[in-house]
Amino acid sequence: MSPEHPLYLDHNATTPVDPEVVDAMLPYLREHFGNPSSGHPYGRRALEALEEARAKVAALIGAKPSEVLFTSGGTESNNLAIRGTAESRAERRHVLTSVIEHPATRLPCDALEWRGWRVTWLPVDAQGRVRVEDAARALDPETALVSLMHSNNETGVLQPVSEVAALARRHGVTVHTDAAQSVGKVPVDVTALGVDLLTLVGHKLRAPKGVGALYVRRGTPLRAVTLGGGQERSLRPGTQNVPYAVGLGVACELAGRRLARGLAEQVALRERLWTRLRVSIPGLALSGEDAERLPNTLHVRFPGVRGSAVLDAAPEVAASTGSACHEGGETASSVLRAMGVGEQEALGSVRLSLGPETSAEEVDQAADALIRAWRRVG
Repeated sequence: MSPEHPLYLDHNATTPVDPEVVDAMLPYLREHFGNPSSGHPYGRRALEALEEARAKVAALIGAKPSEVLFTSGGTESNNLAIRGTAESRAERRHVLTSVIEHPATRLPCDALEWRGWRVTWLPVDAQGRVRVEDAARALDPETALVSLMHSNNETGVLQPVSEVAALARRHGVTVHTDAAQSVGKVPVDVTALGVDLLTLVGHKLRAPKGVGALYVRRGTPLRAVTLGGGQERSLRPGTQNVPYAVGLGVACELAGRRLARGLAEQVALRERLWTRLRVSIPGLALSGEDAERLPNTLHVRFPGVRGSAVLDAAPEVAASTGSACHEGGETASSVLRAMGVGEQEALGSVRLSLGPETSAEEVDQAADALIRAWRRVG
């Protein structure tokens, strides 16, 4: 552990690419370079690899391979889900989402609002969770789409997607969930959730940046938002990125094996980190303490200091704050403010997100470094 090679506790931001993923991709960056739309042997080999990868992605989320579209990542998947639904269901002009969504969901919904759509922004409770009864009241005959993230990227709090989806189905509403943070960390099954559209992202589960997927349940009304060839059911035209799709498929396969072994070890490490910090830092708060959270995510609020100052004083730890820096200073996380956390307290937040290779020794070292940093700047 050193400032040049700090302990990496920022897996919700991005993950290292698994060596098995790299090894699987390399042949498709070298000898198997064909275009999967070509009819010759080079193209057929690429197409076989693409469809094998599609099946691996589908298996992780309980989908059919034909329901998986490859995209460039979460932003594209969310835009296709939201804007594509709006284009195909123009007879209804109401969208339901939450105030804690990622910008890749929030901004497309903003754009619909500018075009005259009605957007209901569901609030969250003090734990950072949408209330099902609020969604029930907001649904009406004009609702075309519900877009609700599966877990929050800052706090790790899981949202009531299946409960809201069950309500939405009674109104004939399309349901989308951004599961970028969840897939690979907790079991995610599209049938159990009852969703029509689901976003997953490669670089959140040890595949490269620049690849993702959108699950589209068969029969779901959706229109392409980019125009081109007929690839990916004509919903995401353009020559597919075969090497990265292969990498995503292998990453999903590896994630499925980890999930099959259980999540207890990850939860134990998260709780070990929380306990060490809590015992040594009076007044330390835990965001979403009473809610179900991702097993790897610990979002804490250091008392009396800014989270950015703590991290600056602990260069041995690589982690994130929820605040945004600008010329006038820092602005507290909108997620925490939506939970009712005051501005100054929210500025003390730090997100610590573990990975499958994080060890107990690393957790202890990170805790000690953060405790020393808080005492130094407090």
